[in-house]
Amino acid sequence: MPVKVNLDTCIGCGACVGSCPVEALSMNDEGKAVVDDATCIDCGACLGTCPTEAITQ
Repeated sequence: MPVKVNLDTCIGCGACVGSCPVEALSMNDEGKAVVDDATCIDCGACLGTCPTEAITQ
């Protein structure tokens, strides 16, 4: 199951984007992180990078 981003707590810092080895995370037009479910390999590399814990599995 791909990771999920809580858009209410995402502050748009982009830390998760840089941590993803398959580039499944990107920033949307509102400056929030979004996950491409088709690309995400559920490795969890992004989980510890979010300062607001907006990313969960």
